[in-house]
Amino acid sequence: MNIREINDEYSVSGQIAIEDLDTIKALGFKSIVCHRPDHEEADQPTFAAIAERAEELGLKIAHVPVGPMGVTAEAVAGMVDALDDFDRPMLGYCRSGARSTAIYEKSQHLRG
Repeated sequence: MNIREINDEYSVSGQIAIEDLDTIKALGFKSIVCHRPDHEEADQPTFAAIAERAEELGLKIAHVPVGPMGVTAEAVAGMVDALDDFDRPMLGYCRSGARSTAIYEKSQHLRG
């Protein structure tokens, strides 16, 4: 897991594993947003599996997938909702962190 801080409220990472969630919690993250659609790769854990453990740890989690269509208006709206509703710092993840970065940047235009 390679976490890159964007700012005080938001960081990004490539794909996380269920066993990474304890470390994510210990690092002080309060919420997670997954920007990766399920089943992009055969060995990728499903969002439901990640969410189950995250919720056990008291982390808020949302699935705002960014797929082949790129960062859609619907995805940006979902990200804005997560940023408005969830405590921060927040970790966004996808395959490499690029989609998580792009959707955060686009959401900032709507958040003012």
